Order: sequence, then C-alpha cells, then structure tokens
Amino acid sequence: MTFQKHEKIVSEFVQARRIREKISFVRRDVEVEGTIFKILENSCIVEISQEDAKKIGAASNLTVVSHKNYKVFT
Repeated sequence: MTFQKHEKIVSEFVQARRIREKISFVRRDVEVEGTIFKILENSCIVEISQEDAKKIGAASNLTVVSHKNYKVFT
C-alpha cells in the first residue's frame, strides 16, 4: 500500500526562519528573548536563559513557541 504525498503549503514567514535567529515572545505576561534551536511545521523550539525559564515556569531552557506567537529581531 502506498500513500500519496501531499504538498504542504508553508508561509513565507516560516520559510524565512533560520536556526540561531533571535526572537522574542510573551509568556505569562513576561517578555522573553531567545534563539531558535529547531524549526518545526507549526512552531519552533527556542533556547532561552535559565532566568527566563524560571520566570515563565518552564521545566528547562528549551520551550516550544508557535510561529504565530513570536517576533523576529531585525
């Protein structure tokens, strides 16, 4: 049995993202700055400081952020 491959439409915003790119997002009313660690289809894994991880209650310094919820530093 073979499955047909479906082409996924990826927005220009997501296509333009790069590993190690600096971004900012808000979580629990705290503005957090971080670096893109891995890019996923609907989100990215972001590396943040240990201090920011404690402020937002994250279990580690890696957190998942939706592409809809961050801004890129230019």
